[in-house]
Amino acid sequence: MPSPRGRWMALTTAWALPFLLAVTATAQTAAYKSPRTADGKPNLNGIWQALNTANWDLQAHSAQAGNILALGAQGAEPGGIGVVDGEIPYLPAALEQKKRNWEHRHTEDPEIKCYQPGVPRATYEPFPFQILQSKDVILISYEFANATRTIYMANPPESPTDYMMGHSVGHWEGDTLVVSVTNLDERTWFDRAGDYHSDALHVTERYTPISSDALMYEATIDDPQVYSRPWKISMPLYHHLEKNARLMEFRCVEFVEDLIYGPYYKNPIVVNK
Repeated sequence: MPSPRGRWMALTTAWALPFLLAVTATAQTAAYKSPRTADGKPNLNGIWQALNTANWDLQAHSAQAGNILALGAQGAEPGGIGVVDGEIPYLPAALEQKKRNWEHRHTEDPEIKCYQPGVPRATYEPFPFQILQSKDVILISYEFANATRTIYMANPPESPTDYMMGHSVGHWEGDTLVVSVTNLDERTWFDRAGDYHSDALHVTERYTPISSDALMYEATIDDPQVYSRPWKISMPLYHHLEKNARLMEFRCVEFVEDLIYGPYYKNPIVVNK
């Protein structure tokens, strides 16, 4: 039978080992030096994708049945551990709107109508996206709805209006690409659970290489009209390694024309002359 000292050492080791492993992993991540572009910046070029269920719900959630019985398990909603740092701090009135969105999510989610997904949702939709990097601009092309955005790294122009994908201005903080996204159209949601924002939304993104095939993505959400304080999501993004990896076209507009305009052309308005 182990002595009291032996039991104490075993318990100490059991408690300390996870901590030591976490510290070691953090040190290794911090020490990673990514490949560089010609101007000496981290090379983020490539096709990337998030592998989580944040597009269904940013917060932790259980699996549940879908709304189309005939689809069975194919139409079910998968569970997820969540990507939010804490809880989403809704203001009271905004929380009521979020609940209404949830109740009508199967008809009101802008994704159903093939709207461009906005930021940060475009990052974690279940589709890949491609980063094309140069010194003065970084282009991100998304598979869903053929959405694109330009991150201005030098001499950013003024944004004349709001856009679904917003207006992005970036800079480097060490090996981290930091992007300030403003002028975001309020008609986008963050997920299929009805989490939403106003036209006052400001998103600050951070892309940090953590290995040769992974980036750590963080987005801070600031919208004083909807939330009581800024809040953050984070997740890894993975580099596609398939031979000849490329984005495929998903021009979903043609798939929703009947959904959106069917009631009008099937029941045309008759004007009395």
